[in-house]
Amino acid sequence: MYVRVFAAAWLLAWGFEAPFAYDPVGPRAYPLLLLFLMACGALWLLCKPHGEPTPRFDWTMARRALYCVLVLLAYAVLFEKLGFVITTALATFALGLLFNGRLLPCLISGVLMGVLLFGLFDLLLDVPLPLGVLRLLES
Repeated sequence: MYVRVFAAAWLLAWGFEAPFAYDPVGPRAYPLLLLFLMACGALWLLCKPHGEPTPRFDWTMARRALYCVLVLLAYAVLFEKLGFVITTALATFALGLLFNGRLLPCLISGVLMGVLLFGLFDLLLDVPLPLGVLRLLES
């Protein structure tokens, strides 16, 4: 029941338009492609056959999903202020711990993810990313 209500809510995102344009097809192509895929999944969840009974609501998984959404919301809020490298490292670290990762491997993978993805996007693909507080090291 809850999954179907959530799936119906995804269909309300039709008017979303990204405020940036990195590719030649314009800023609406990528969000529309994602929205199309999410809409297909949402329609399947709304209309799926009743082969298996719906499992009982799991509070542990709901709490974990809420924490995941909060981490991603914090990522979006802190992205400009802290910069790509630090926010990506923190989000990767937090999500790793959220999915029962060990402390040291989550820390190492968070730092590597932030630095390597910054190198990939900023240096190789020429996608400008915010440096945030690391801008002080630039000069």
